[in-house]
Amino acid sequence: MSDIFLKDEAETIAYGAWLADQLNAGDVVYLLGDLGAGKSTLARGLIRALTSPDEDVPSPTFTLVQTYEGRDVDIAHFDLYRLTDPEEVHEVGLFELADSHICLIEWPQRLAHLGFDAPWVVRLKQQTNDQGETGRVVNLTRPEDGKI
Repeated sequence: MSDIFLKDEAETIAYGAWLADQLNAGDVVYLLGDLGAGKSTLARGLIRALTSPDEDVPSPTFTLVQTYEGRDVDIAHFDLYRLTDPEEVHEVGLFELADSHICLIEWPQRLAHLGFDAPWVVRLKQQTNDQGETGRVVNLTRPEDGKI
């Protein structure tokens, strides 16, 4: 898919809500980007689209995982930034939850060799567009696209 420019937080949340409509139980979404690129903001929009607009969606930086009961499917939001060993993902139940939940994974590169075969991949990058607006660019690769 091509790059899409998101000019602000509201557009990032809206993109997350759009993405929520594309996903099913068992889908795994890698959220890639530097600190401050908008990974948690996009995840918040996605989670609220599947739960309720006023759902409290804290960053799972310290808890490593937050789970949510959705209207049709449950969601697990992981932040692997603080992992020191990829094997630690077994302790937070990542692979068990991936069977029945939509799993959003920030910092999936921390999984090393333990990653998933066909994740959705969302790449976010802060950028300035041709009009001088600072925002972020999002790029989505779906499993059927065959490239990661």
